[in-house]
Amino acid sequence: MTNETVKVLIIGSGPAGYTAAIYAARAGLKPVLYTGGQPGGQLTTTNDVENFPGYPDGINGSQMMIDLQKQAERFGTRINYGLVTSVDFSGWPHKVVVDEKTTVVAESVIIATGATAKYLGLPTEEQYYNKGVSACAVCDGYFYRGKEVAVVGAGDSAAEESTYLANLCTKVHLIVRRDEMRASKIMQQRVKNTPNIEIHWNTETEEILGNGNEVTGVRVVNNKTGEKKHIPLQGFFLAIGHKPNTEIFKPYIDMDETGYINVKPGTSKTNVEGVFAVGDAADKVYRQAVTAAGTGCMGALDAEKFLVAKEMEMGMVHS
Repeated sequence: MTNETVKVLIIGSGPAGYTAAIYAARAGLKPVLYTGGQPGGQLTTTNDVENFPGYPDGINGSQMMIDLQKQAERFGTRINYGLVTSVDFSGWPHKVVVDEKTTVVAESVIIATGATAKYLGLPTEEQYYNKGVSACAVCDGYFYRGKEVAVVGAGDSAAEESTYLANLCTKVHLIVRRDEMRASKIMQQRVKNTPNIEIHWNTETEEILGNGNEVTGVRVVNNKTGEKKHIPLQGFFLAIGHKPNTEIFKPYIDMDETGYINVKPGTSKTNVEGVFAVGDAADKVYRQAVTAAGTGCMGALDAEKFLVAKEMEMGMVHS
């Protein structure tokens, strides 16, 4: 097993990871970034990003990540393709194993591993992803102005996405698996009071229908009566939750019950000294590229402050 020592190790390569790299590199900290299994993160699966400031004509998600990578590299970030397979945060400096063969000894670690949207597991979901299937109404709703769409889910995020889309679309079909919603009472009320939202109770999605290029409808089944129905529509939004990619940090890092990392309010600091969490791995509320980038900046600045303090502390110990 090979070993290397770094001042700042960044795990993950979405907007949060790359922004952390840009700031850390410009501070002369020579960060090393490991891309993870999906270089560029969730945004690489998005065709058009229209809500990131500074791109008046929008930008392709993959292109935006290439631009961020180049910017990080320009200031001296070393970007490695590899997956972090285990960590040891029991003492300082921290030890991180990549691809089960390289041990990185890091004076500070910025976790930017993001989150993954949950899917129903239908083959047609994958086929029509970005061609009518989306896991983010705030990101993609604009493309469905004046069209008919469906949202699947029963929690607060499904209620929020439905009411958000109802302002843009002619009709929203909310597909709920049971005979009640899990959403808070106020959110349920909002859904029920929105005239162009139709709730389909006890209903499951059997198949997303399309013509090969785009979504044209959805086939649903009532799980009480067995009755099947075809709903013509142009957009299908998943709102059944996200899973943060934080499993390997569980033995050491404080998280909420769903696996989102707890950070000290107003910072990117975790419960482990010298370990910081940024982006969607620690954000279950906003989950936007621009907020992820903002926390990436925070992570780098927090790491820099930590390293300066640590250096002074070590200096005092050795003097």
